[in-house]
Amino acid sequence: MEAETVSSTPPAATWQAPRFWLALQLTARAAIALLAKLEVSGDVPDPLRHGPLILAANHISPFDPIVLTAATRVRRIAPRIMATGGLFRAPIVGWAMRSSGHIRVDRREANVSDALGVAVDAVRESVVMVYPEGRIGLDPTMWPERGRTGTARLAFASGAPVVPVAQWGSHEVIPYAASLRSVLAGLARSAWRRPTIKVHFGTPIDLSDLVPGVPGAAQRATERIIEGLTDTLAEIRQDEMGGPRYVDPTRPADLSRRYRRRPTT
Repeated sequence: MEAETVSSTPPAATWQAPRFWLALQLTARAAIALLAKLEVSGDVPDPLRHGPLILAANHISPFDPIVLTAATRVRRIAPRIMATGGLFRAPIVGWAMRSSGHIRVDRREANVSDALGVAVDAVRESVVMVYPEGRIGLDPTMWPERGRTGTARLAFASGAPVVPVAQWGSHEVIPYAASLRSVLAGLARSAWRRPTIKVHFGTPIDLSDLVPGVPGAAQRATERIIEGLTDTLAEIRQDEMGGPRYVDPTRPADLSRRYRRRPTT
C-alpha cells in the first residue's frame, strides 16, 4: 500500500443518517432493554459528535453490533459501520446495511484496497465505527488482541480523531458459535438473567506526534489504539481483570495475536 498522507483539518460533517438507520438504533435500544441492563458511560465531545470521527471498538461477540447500535443511540451518535462484505451479501442483513449507509469491506478480494479510499471519504463527512482487531477476539482473557493497521491508516489519511469505545457483557447474550439453537438459548437465558452490558466511550487517542509515511508509523499508531482501547475496557471490567467470569464454551482459544500488555490489577 502506498504511504499514507495526512489531510488538512477535516471539514464539517455533511452526511445525514438515513431514517431507516435511526429507526434501527431505536429498535436496538428497545431490544437490549428486554434482554439486559445497558450502562453507557463516557461521552464524545460535542464538536465531534457528528464527525469527522473514528470510533474504535473492541469485538467480543456476534451481539456487539446490536449493543453498539443501542449505545450510540443513547449518546445520540449515528455512526456508519465498516463491515465485511459477507454481511452485505446476506439477503436481509445486506439490504439493511446498504439502507443504513454502512461501509462494505471485501477482505481477501482484489478491491479491498479501495475500501480505504471509500472509508476516508466517509470519515470526512460523518462518524465511522471500526473494529481495529479485525475479528472477534479469541484471547481467553478477552482483552483486545493485536490490531490491524487499517484503523491507523484511516486516521492518518482522514485526519480524524480516534475515540476508543469499550464494551463488556455482550458475550453473555449470544455465543461465539451462533447457531440458531444457541442464539435462541442465549436470548432466552439473557431475558431471564438480564446480564449487565457496559459500554464506555474513552478519551481520544493522541497520534499527533506520528508522521504518516514514516516506516513503522502505522504500526505504532495501531499499538496506541489498542492500548487506548485496553485502558478504556479496564475501566468497566474492574472486577474481571484476570479473565471473564462468564466463559463461552463455544469460543475457541487463540493466543497467536495476544497483545503484550494485559491488565491484571
